[in-house]
Amino acid sequence: MYSKRSFYPAYSGNFFAIGLSYLKADAEVRGHFSVDMKTQDLILQRAQEDGIDGLTIISTCNRTELYGFADEALDLIKLLCEHTQGTVAEFQNVSYTYENEAAVDHLFKVGTGLDSQILGDFEIIGQLKSGFKRSKKLGLVNPFMERLINCVIQSSKRIKNETNISNGATSVSFASVQYIMARVPYISEKNIVLFGTGKIGRNTCENLVKHTKNDHITLINRTKDKAEKIAGRFNLLVKDYADIQSEIASADVLIVATGAQKPTISKDLLHLKKPLLILDLSIPKNVDSNVEEIEHVTLVHLDQLSKITDDTLNRRKQHVPQAEAINKEIQTDFYEWLGSRQFAPTIRALKSRLLEIKDGEIDFQRKKIVGFNEEQAEIISNRLIQKIATQFAKHLKDEKVPQNESIELIQKVFKLQNH
Repeated sequence: MYSKRSFYPAYSGNFFAIGLSYLKADAEVRGHFSVDMKTQDLILQRAQEDGIDGLTIISTCNRTELYGFADEALDLIKLLCEHTQGTVAEFQNVSYTYENEAAVDHLFKVGTGLDSQILGDFEIIGQLKSGFKRSKKLGLVNPFMERLINCVIQSSKRIKNETNISNGATSVSFASVQYIMARVPYISEKNIVLFGTGKIGRNTCENLVKHTKNDHITLINRTKDKAEKIAGRFNLLVKDYADIQSEIASADVLIVATGAQKPTISKDLLHLKKPLLILDLSIPKNVDSNVEEIEHVTLVHLDQLSKITDDTLNRRKQHVPQAEAINKEIQTDFYEWLGSRQFAPTIRALKSRLLEIKDGEIDFQRKKIVGFNEEQAEIISNRLIQKIATQFAKHLKDEKVPQNESIELIQKVFKLQNH
């Protein structure tokens, strides 16, 4: 639709999306490139120092992505790798890179849940908004980025309201509860320990209470008051972090949803007298794989849970074409805005040039014509200038018109300096 030269004339470099996701990178590799809030701030600050014009970050358990302007994609890849545990070579082995229109299209798919591991999962838009706010706070959101992200948010709202693609509870937290209920008999009578009360932990807790009818759920969090707030909503038990070993010993199910960068649960912590099902909902993994060395321990990770599909997902797929049509419609609006932004400087320069010609001509006629009505001449001239400028603007908006060539011709004919 737009050539590289005309895609974003006001900014330096090309617009890129670089990242990795569940599609090619397993949980371990994604963990190498995960970025918490502190790391996001460091990346944004470095980008600011390097003079990058526009950057925002999306980081979830299923993906890490950078969207921004750079001379080449490698600039953004290096920026990410310098602040994470992964290497450029490892990243390139499992990553993807999109440029200009393809990057815009990818952001729309991600932001509207069409690229999510669980189709129609709208939690991602919250991550996008959060990243957008962090970037804006540091002055890393230019008009292009602001318009684009707002368009994605608008599209997400419309898809959620106008389609049924998000109908039915199909999230990682719900999938984990489905898994437990399918494999643990008499679940309402079992002891369940939930370690970690972040967003996934809270959602999982809510689903556990709703679907298992279990009143033997114990919450543990390093910051106890956070767990107590959630427990108060559902009348659950809260234990100190210091009690975690004894609580796990009496548990039938352990759900780990902490935000730690290294494993918080290992075999050394487990002293079991009965089978234990462990669900690790964290990225990076928070449960060491060595727990499987203990007899009767079953370890299930986020990736396995995310692959659980049911009739809900199949029904959602029917609404993908409608969602894609909404995305296309709002993308078209975005490109129209982008196109008008491109030729706006030329139209302003044209009007300025015509005003100069008008002023010269009125000055000439004032001296030449006795009783010259300058006020009427100003009114008529200004109206003509506005009509001429409007006509040129309509011409440049026409999709059939080669915009670059037309702008170049206008600049040449009227000897315009600005473009």
